[in-house]
Amino acid sequence: MSFKDHFSKQARLYAEHRPTYPEAVFDYLAGLVPARDLAWDSGTGNGQVALQLARHFHQVIATDASAEQIQNAFPHPKVQYRVEQSEKTSMLTDSVDLITVGVALHWFDFQPFYAEVRRVGKPGAVLAAWTYHLPSIALSIDDVLQKYYQVTLAGYWPEGFHYLDERYHTLPFPFEEIDPPAFDMETEWTLSEIVGFLASWSATQRFLASQGRNPLDEILPELRDAWGDEDQSRLVKWPLYFRIGRISA
Repeated sequence: MSFKDHFSKQARLYAEHRPTYPEAVFDYLAGLVPARDLAWDSGTGNGQVALQLARHFHQVIATDASAEQIQNAFPHPKVQYRVEQSEKTSMLTDSVDLITVGVALHWFDFQPFYAEVRRVGKPGAVLAAWTYHLPSIALSIDDVLQKYYQVTLAGYWPEGFHYLDERYHTLPFPFEEIDPPAFDMETEWTLSEIVGFLASWSATQRFLASQGRNPLDEILPELRDAWGDEDQSRLVKWPLYFRIGRISA
C-alpha cells in the first residue's frame, strides 16, 4: 500500500504550529464507548490527539507511517508510538475501544483502513474522524487567507484534499453513524504563529519545492496590514467536522 507522505519534511514545523483540540471533544468521544482500556490514534502526526486520549484511556497506541513525525511527537507514559501504516498495524484483533483520526483520514486508502478498523476494534467500538478548514479570525484577515488557499496555492494541494473542502461530507464511511454536537477549536495566536501554521501546510511545502521560493512572500505584506500589531494576539477559530461510526458486533 502506498504511503502519501506530505508532512515528514516539515515534521518539526508541523509539531510546533498546530492548534490544540478542545478537551470537550475527547470527553464526548470517551463517553461513546463501553470500556476505556485501549485507544488507537491513527495518523497521529505530532501526537496531540494521543495526549488528550491519555486522559481517558488506560493505554493509547499512536501510529504514523512517517518516522519523522513520530520522532517529533510529544512523549507520554501512557502513549506508545509506532511507525506503522494505518492500513496494516501490529495491534491485536478485537483489542481497541476507540479509534481516532484527526485530519488524516483523507490521506488513507479507505478500504484496507476500514478493514483494519473492523479487525482491531472490539464489538461496539467507535471510529471517530474529523477535519477542519480555514480559520476564522477577522474579515480582512480571512480574505487574505482565502486568497492564499485558493489562488496562491492553486494546483499544489495533494490528491484527496477535496474531502477537506467538502468538510468530509462526501468521504466514504461505511459505519453506523453517530451525529455529534458542534465543536469549535480556538486559540490565541500572534501573526508569527499564524504564519508558522500556514508554512506547515502540505501545499506550501510543495510550492516551495517546485518553485524554489516561499509562497507566503506573496501575501505577507497584505497579511501584515490586515493583522495590525504583529505582537497582538487574536482569537483564531476553526469549526470541526466529524464522521463518527460504531463498529458492529
